[in-house]
Amino acid sequence: MSATAFPVEALAPIEARPDKDAFSITDLCAEFAVTPRALRFYEDEGLISPERRGTQRIYSHRDRARLAWILRGKRVGFSLAEIKEMIDLYDIGDGRRVQRQVTLERCLDRIALLENQKRDIDAAIAELQQFVELIKSRDVQ
Repeated sequence: MSATAFPVEALAPIEARPDKDAFSITDLCAEFAVTPRALRFYEDEGLISPERRGTQRIYSHRDRARLAWILRGKRVGFSLAEIKEMIDLYDIGDGRRVQRQVTLERCLDRIALLENQKRDIDAAIAELQQFVELIKSRDVQ
């Protein structure tokens, strides 16, 4: 299936920003609807690494792209450790081959897990609906 078959939200693209050399914490918080505390936490976890000018954090295009990866990964249920492993693979210098392979494997594993959870949830809902119907039918008698 081609990427164009997916809704834009699934790809979580970020627009290129050639008009800016760097981003402030306020810029990224507004763009990604996150708090300054969240950005500082991701920095503490080694997921992003803004430049420091005194007490001011200056975020690069790389930090911005990594933040998009982090938020996408969180939305689909990856742990921060898994996200860090996947985005750090960008830097190994192989044209992103390993990063793509690891990310693909992790995504397929996550899909399988979610499909199993969905089946379990659907079965639980069906059982509860049957139980509700049983209770209702006994109330009528």
